[in-house]
Amino acid sequence: MQPINLKEDVRPLSEFRAGVSSYIQQVTETKRPLLITQHGKGVAILADVEEFENLQMRLELLENLYKAETQINEGRGISHKDAKTMVMKSIKD
Repeated sequence: MQPINLKEDVRPLSEFRAGVSSYIQQVTETKRPLLITQHGKGVAILADVEEFENLQMRLELLENLYKAETQINEGRGISHKDAKTMVMKSIKD
């Protein structure tokens, strides 16, 4: 996901309500999220669906890597040779 441009991608809720379709178009074209504020504080993010899905996939991958590192550090890993043998056996079956 592209980073937020603070000059272009932060809008108060009242302004967002008045121009919803133009802000949806902006998010779709720029692939940058839009931060919606209320009383000067961030309350919501409008994001392009494809960019949001990509962000979720990256987060899931990072969580899986963290889990794998934790398991290895706890001594629950297996050697490359054993992993390769398991994969090759599952392919042949």
